Amino acid sequence: MVRARLVIKGRVQGVFYRYSTERKAKSIGGLTGWVRNLPNGDVEVLVEGDKEKIDRLIEWCREGPPYSKVTDVITEWKDYRGEFSDFTISY
Repeated sequence: MVRARLVIKGRVQGVFYRYSTERKAKSIGGLTGWVRNLPNGDVEVLVEGDKEKIDRLIEWCREGPPYSKVTDVITEWKDYRGEFSDFTISY
């Protein structure tokens, strides 16, 4: 089990990116954490779970929902903490 912090850059706010990320994480299953908008226009994801499943979410984040235009996904790997019970949208 691992933890990853992602910062997604590009046109990722106002295009259902957070909602779509939440749905994708839940469809992969076994992932916990959150997704939120950042004031600078980026989207941040903090996710915990099996590395292979997180890799699948990262691959999806590189494309995003239909109206997004992702230019970069910055990934920081961290130690698993087990502090979340679900994957949610954070406001």
